This record gives sequence, structure tokens and C-alpha cells, in this order.
Amino acid sequence: MITIAIANQKGGVGKTTTAINIATAMAATGWKTLLVDLDPQGNASTGLGVDAASRENSSYDLLLDQATLAECALETEIPNLEIVPATQDLSGAEVELVSVDDRTHRLKSALSHPVAAYDVCFVDCPPSLGLLTLNALCAADTLMVPLQCEFFALEGLSQLLQTVERVQQGFNADLGIVGVVLTMFDRRNRLTDQVADDVRDCLGPLVFENVIPRNVRLSEAPSHGLPALVYDHQCPGSRAYIGLARELIGRLPETRKAA
Repeated sequence: MITIAIANQKGGVGKTTTAINIATAMAATGWKTLLVDLDPQGNASTGLGVDAASRENSSYDLLLDQATLAECALETEIPNLEIVPATQDLSGAEVELVSVDDRTHRLKSALSHPVAAYDVCFVDCPPSLGLLTLNALCAADTLMVPLQCEFFALEGLSQLLQTVERVQQGFNADLGIVGVVLTMFDRRNRLTDQVADDVRDCLGPLVFENVIPRNVRLSEAPSHGLPALVYDHQCPGSRAYIGLARELIGRLPETRKAA
């Protein structure tokens, strides 16, 4: 299983939208896909139609060894896609984990024992660099960074890259960055083009060619408990995520791709 953390400590950059739709696109191409909702707000769970009453076991239970992965994972309406939902209990997990042994590798241990029957796992991280995100980065093989096309996002990106370097040095030497996804792209806005050009000048081929446009259908879909790819598969946002999934598959190791 390839584990991909989707993280950026800045909120409102499209992490959860990206997590829901890239996971759906990967599942649609035949990859057995797991999405772990590690954000106490639980928006990824809601966006895939998992209501609060259905979240008997959650990522909180997974981190605290109160339930196994098999007990936490729920099927979604999307074939090949399962989710470990989040509940508000997760907001207290950071405090509880402080006194727990091996607190930075709880998620990695939970995902690897027993060996999961998935091809790829995406982890939707909270908008912070606390213990929850650190657990995701320690469990991940690689990192996907959604980046909103605005000036302040560039400052947040530099902080995240520094964090990744520290994680590589102290916790997960094998952590890589599979790519940066430019989100909320608006071609009518000159600043958007400037930020995109700056990011590409700085990071080069690390930036995905496919960009995610500002699209009202992407915003509407979660209120219906559906990924945009199901809600309106012809909208520009859906087409962008399908293209992003193809590009992501091209960047993953050949030896670990789904059959």
C-alpha cells in the first residue's frame, strides 16, 4: 500500500476537497483506495456521505488502539473506496497522545498491522502541524501539498517544507513529496498567474501540471454528501481532478501500482 498524506498547515486551501476527489478518481481507475480522515472537523467524512451516526469507530479509535483498521473502515457509495471517518473525539487525541509511547508512529502502526488490503491510502490532515499531522507524515511514503494561488500561501509552503525536512531528519527518512497541487486557480486574476509562476520557478517539476480551478460545483458537492466527480463529472473541477489522478499515477513507483 502506498500512503500519501495530503497536508498544508494553512486552512482553506482545498485539502479536503482534494482528498475526497483524488481518492474517488483513483478508485474509479481500479485502485483499491482508503481515505483516512484525520481532521477533527470530519469534513472528508461528511463529503463522502458518512453521517455522524454511522461513525461508530473512527480515526480516534485507530490512533488510540481502541479499534483495528478493519473495524474502523467503512464502505462508501464509491466502488473501491473506503474511509476511516473522523469524529470530534479526535480534537482531544493530541493531548491524550502526549503521554503515549511511540506517539508519533501510532497511525503508521495501525495502517500496517495487519497488512492492509488496499493499493493506496490518502490521509486528510488537519490545518496544523501538531501530533495528528506528524502521525500522518510519519506514516506516509510521500506528501501531496494543495496550495491556494495567493500570496500568503507561499509563506505557508516554505514553513511546510521546513517541517518536512525536520520529519525526514528525525522521524521518517523515506518521506518524499509527490507534488504540489495548485488549487482555486482563477485565470481572470493576474495574481493567480503570478503565484503559479513563482511556485513553478521555485519548485519546478514538483508542481503538478493539472491545476484545480475555482468551481462552484466543487463547493456544492459536499453538501450532497458526494464527491464532485459523482455530483457533476463534467464540471471543470471534476475534469481537473481526473487529470490530476492520471498525473499522480504516473509519478508513483511502477512496482507498487495497482494491477
